Amino acid sequence: MPFSPDTAPKPKPKPFLKKPLSFPDLWFHSSNSIKQRHRPPQHHHRHHHHHHHHHHQHHHVPNNIQIAPSTRFLSHCRSHSLSISSNSIEHEECEQTLTPRPDLTAILSDSLLVRILSLIPPSQLLPVSLVCKRWFFLHGRILRSLRLLDWAFLLSGRLLSRFPALTGVDLLPAFVDSPLSSEILLSHRLFSLPIEPSDLPDDSSDSCECSSSFIREDLLLPSGSIDAGLRLLARGCPNLRRLTLISPTELGLSAVAVGCRALEELELHRCSDLTLRAISACGNLRALRIVGSVDGIYHSTVSDIGLTILAHAGKRLVRMELSGCEGSYAGISAIGKCCNSLEELTVRDHRMDGGWIGALGFCTNLRRLRLVGCKQIDSAPGPAEHLGSLPVLEELELQQCQLRDKESIVALFVVCERVTEIRLKDCWGFDDQMFGTVGVCRRIRSLSLEGCSLLTTEGFESVLLSLEELQRLSVVSCNSVRDSEVTPALSSLFSVLKQFTWRPDSRSVLATSLAGTGMGKKGVKYFKK
Repeated sequence: MPFSPDTAPKPKPKPFLKKPLSFPDLWFHSSNSIKQRHRPPQHHHRHHHHHHHHHHQHHHVPNNIQIAPSTRFLSHCRSHSLSISSNSIEHEECEQTLTPRPDLTAILSDSLLVRILSLIPPSQLLPVSLVCKRWFFLHGRILRSLRLLDWAFLLSGRLLSRFPALTGVDLLPAFVDSPLSSEILLSHRLFSLPIEPSDLPDDSSDSCECSSSFIREDLLLPSGSIDAGLRLLARGCPNLRRLTLISPTELGLSAVAVGCRALEELELHRCSDLTLRAISACGNLRALRIVGSVDGIYHSTVSDIGLTILAHAGKRLVRMELSGCEGSYAGISAIGKCCNSLEELTVRDHRMDGGWIGALGFCTNLRRLRLVGCKQIDSAPGPAEHLGSLPVLEELELQQCQLRDKESIVALFVVCERVTEIRLKDCWGFDDQMFGTVGVCRRIRSLSLEGCSLLTTEGFESVLLSLEELQRLSVVSCNSVRDSEVTPALSSLFSVLKQFTWRPDSRSVLATSLAGTGMGKKGVKYFKK
């Protein structure tokens, strides 16, 4: 029998498997596409003649067949259509919520809104100022003091236009030309500076001056740029009252003195002797702080010449601090003779020559004397009979000082023999022998001892019983003073004090905190078998 392609049996097509619909298909495609997804593949059929024993039949398959979706599929689509409609409603509600509403503060005047914003705590004022542009602008009118980090912000004029009502400006952190995004932060008690590893000096340098500084000299701002910034500041902030400068020249400081007539507090870093002549133009100046040298950061010289110029230029000063300054008897005596209104003097980490303690007697109106971080009080104070005294001195404070020279300590207490309050904190070398010199001051009414670890109970008691006018006593972190060594005479003295603080060591603090709780006793009582 001859083979014919028309009469050859055709293979049965594989049954079409319906692919389940996914949610994106339901969301993005139309109903026609859904129907197309369920449409079976179209096959090209021909007219075939099938010979059967009983009859002859002709089959014709139409080209377009639509399969009706099942009941489950219809319910599936209805559920998705309901969810889609609900989502669209929520989307419309969200759009209505994001629609900007009218600003209710627009009817308020700037002056009234400034008064309202000024009542916000300073820690929350900056986030609140970011609400809108108007509040951001008014925030600049509220802010009164700031610390400048970038000197270019001052030279561009943006500082004065952004903050027109400043009364206090600290320009110290901006004196190093270093990127603000550095990961290295140089911290000091006066400031913190971001620096790069390349900013550090080369250790291979033979110069001892360079090796003692953490910042290269070429990275510091030039004097011309500093003077230009000070002139802009003087013109834009006439109501300035507090200012911190570094490396100013006489011209730059004179511009500030002329433009800022209300200046009351001035802090000068890395200044020279001749720069201090411009202080005479600051007619309203009451507080002055001069920082000559800072170990590891910068070095400058303020000698007797500068102190004498300062004495004649700042006759109205009430508070003065000399930090890292050089000088001697001549400079301190000039300050005492000329600055008759001086009531508070702070000497920090001085480099003065011997004999300057004797010049303190010329400060006849001095009420408070502070010595902070001094490696030595006085190398050659001279005989005690030639030393003067401070007639109205009320408070003497020694903090983080080296008190190992008995002669200088005796000279200091002789000058301060009329003091009524003494505070000693974290001073090295202050033992029983040194503490015995405090007995020179017979008018002490308040005594505070903190961190004097070499002081014992015996030396403490001998001086305390000689102070007849003592009314206030504070003993904190003096580990050699024991509770068990306190005598009845000392206990009776404690009972008549008006104010008494007793925390000499950690053991006594623990015993005081556990008093009445039943704890801190022997464990045998609580752990019986």
